[in-house]
Amino acid sequence: MNDPKESKPSIELGHRTAGQSVATPPDGLRGNRQMTSDRTLERENRPVSLTAAEILGRSAGIGILLLAVMGAFFYLDGGFSPHKLTQARFVDGFEKVNGVHPGFRRNHAKGLPVTGYFDSNGNGTRISKAVVFLPGRVPVIGRFSLGTGDPNTADAPGIPRGLGIEYQMPDGEEWRTAMINLPIFPFKDPQAFYDNMMASAPVPETHKPDPAKQAAFMASHPETVHALEVFKSKEPSSGFDNATFYGLTAFIFTSGEGKATPVRWMLVPDQPYVAASAAGTPGGDKNYLFNGVIASILQHPLEWHLILTLGQPGDPTNNSTSEWPAGREQVDVGTLTLNTVEAEETSQTRVVNFDPLVLPAGISPSDDPLLSARSGVYSESFTRRAGEKEEPSAITAADIRKGAQQ
Repeated sequence: MNDPKESKPSIELGHRTAGQSVATPPDGLRGNRQMTSDRTLERENRPVSLTAAEILGRSAGIGILLLAVMGAFFYLDGGFSPHKLTQARFVDGFEKVNGVHPGFRRNHAKGLPVTGYFDSNGNGTRISKAVVFLPGRVPVIGRFSLGTGDPNTADAPGIPRGLGIEYQMPDGEEWRTAMINLPIFPFKDPQAFYDNMMASAPVPETHKPDPAKQAAFMASHPETVHALEVFKSKEPSSGFDNATFYGLTAFIFTSGEGKATPVRWMLVPDQPYVAASAAGTPGGDKNYLFNGVIASILQHPLEWHLILTLGQPGDPTNNSTSEWPAGREQVDVGTLTLNTVEAEETSQTRVVNFDPLVLPAGISPSDDPLLSARSGVYSESFTRRAGEKEEPSAITAADIRKGAQQ
């Protein structure tokens, strides 16, 4: 079997839709299934009045959370001028904040692959002509992850959790989604993202972020302050298995009749919500979130309902920091089931980029500036790690075997 590192992908920027040609892995890496969709390897504003003292007083906790959020959802544009923002510059910044960990993704470094299937109930066909919404079942592969660029980070309730899913349709099309367990995003555009990353970088004197720089960023970005207040309004769940995962950005769904509808989606678990504080944190187990979901899947399949929220005229599609008004129509379009877990060293997800702009016919990008900017940094990240020695992940095959014996 060919090593995916023997052939580095070229860097492709902008959004990707089904049928575009991009770098593909050797057939041996992805089985014999013919792929006709594209694939890459590694691939409201609300006024807030805070005094400078109040902002500084919050800086420590805010900095920790924002660093985690950056790891949870980091994609930025390589299409800026060389003197401004490029994908290489962003990856350099990410490495400055998290350190360099050869062989690992520059974000979502700690992860766990899963497989399963999606059962569509047919309710989505009136909203999108995408094949995935026809009644029936399609296979999926996915990956749970922590929002961090450090593969050895100890699990903790406050670190955002990610779930990437690739829906594999019988005609060869794919739909890839990248979600986190936060309902909105704290940065409205790539520049804000980068500015916060620089403000959050550790300084040599203390090896911690400079509170004054963080306070200055927060004072000039009320949408970020608002997002953090939203995050703090509900305690995280006790595990991956009972977390709700959000797509955050809007997409445009087009029906067979040509009607276009702005849509945001989320995965809502069948597993009952338990607050992290109620469940407690197992002492001495730095991988307790991952070990917990391994044990859960080995005991019984885990299920989430895919819920589409339908936007109305005037709802923002270009700002992931802004919630849509309450009361928007929500449609349950089917059930995602995850029933198998495996280690990264044996999983095809090791070379999968859960690029949210790999889309089937019937789903297209919105005008959100973060959406069109995501692919570049993933390509740069893979290009770098492709030339590095592959190190074992924190969650190994032995951990999975241990879970099976419990």
